[in-house]
Amino acid sequence: MPTAAIRHDWTRQQVLDLFAMPFNDLLFTAQQVHRTHFDANRVQVSTLCSIKTGACPEDCAYCPQSARYDTGLEREKLMKVEKVLEEARAAKAGGATRFCMGAAWRSPKKKDMPYVTEMVRGVKALGLETCMTLGMLNDEQAKELADAGLDYYNHNLDTSPEYYGEIITTRTYQDRLETLDRVRTAGMKVCAGGIIGMGEGEQDRAGLLVQLANLPEHPESVPINMLVKVAGTPLEDERDLDPFEFIRCIAVARIVMPKSHVRLSAGREHMSDEMQALAFLAGANSIFYGEKLLTTPNPETNRDMQLFNRLGIQPEEYHQHADEAEAEAELSGRIAEQQQDPYFYNAVK
Repeated sequence: MPTAAIRHDWTRQQVLDLFAMPFNDLLFTAQQVHRTHFDANRVQVSTLCSIKTGACPEDCAYCPQSARYDTGLEREKLMKVEKVLEEARAAKAGGATRFCMGAAWRSPKKKDMPYVTEMVRGVKALGLETCMTLGMLNDEQAKELADAGLDYYNHNLDTSPEYYGEIITTRTYQDRLETLDRVRTAGMKVCAGGIIGMGEGEQDRAGLLVQLANLPEHPESVPINMLVKVAGTPLEDERDLDPFEFIRCIAVARIVMPKSHVRLSAGREHMSDEMQALAFLAGANSIFYGEKLLTTPNPETNRDMQLFNRLGIQPEEYHQHADEAEAEAELSGRIAEQQQDPYFYNAVK
C-alpha cells in the first residue's frame, strides 16, 4: 500500500500498478496521502497571462502558438510592463495568489530579459507569487530571473521520453531536463507537468510521472493538462479522453509526489463540475483561474467560485513579505523612467 513518504526511486511498473488499482481504492489512497500534507479543502489559485503570443518556431503538435500551423491565432508582440501589471492587479482582485506569465519563445533573447525581469519585480511588488514560462533557459538567464525574485519557472516535460518524439521534434527531452536543472540550481521553484490525451498510452502516462517523481527534488507545482484540441494542429482529431483516465492520472501524481501542488490546468473548460470535484478528491489542489489559458478557453471565474462554494473549498492564502508590499510605489517610478527609453520599445519588435 502506498504511503505519504517522499520517494525518488519509483519504477515504471510500480506506477503502472497504481494506475491498475480499482478506481475507488486509488482515490481513497490518494486522498489519504493528500490529507497528510495539505488541507483537503484549500486550493491554490493562479492566473495565466500570455505576455507574447504566437509565432513560436517549435513544432509541439498540440500548440496553436506554433508558427508551423495555421490555427487563425493572431500574433502579438511582447506586452509592455505596465500592461502586464494591469493584468496582474485584475488577477489579484479576482482572487488569484500567483500570476503566471507565458511567452511563445523557443528561448528568450538577450534584449527581452530586462523587460521580463521588470515584470517579475512588478508583479511581486503587488503581493503576488510569480511564475514564468519562456522556453529553454541558459545559466545566465536562469540567474537573471532568480535575481529578479521569480518564484516559479514552468517548463513541462509533456509526456514520456518514449512518446515525446511523436509530439515534438524541435527540442529534445534532455533539453527540457537541463532547463529544469538550471531553474533549480538558480534557486527557483520548479513547475513541471504534462498533457494527457495526446494519443499516448498508460505506459506513457506512467513514464511521465516517473520522470517527474524521480527528479532530485519533486516539482513544487505539477500541472496536469487535458489536451485542448485546436483546429489546425496535428492533434485536432485526437479521440476524446475518458474522464476516468484523467482522474487516475491526478490520483497517481498525488501519490508519487505527495508534497507537490497538483494543478488542474488546460482542459477545464470541457470538464463538468462533477469531474472537477473528483479531481479535487483525487488530490488536485491548484487551478488556473480566469477566462483564458494563454490562447485556449478556461471556465469563467464566477463559475469557479460557485463550484468552490458548493464544495466548501477555500482559496489557499499567500503570505507576502513586508518588503514586497512596500516596493510597488518605487517600481512605478522605475517603469515610467524605462518607458521613456527607446530601448524599451525595441524589445518588442
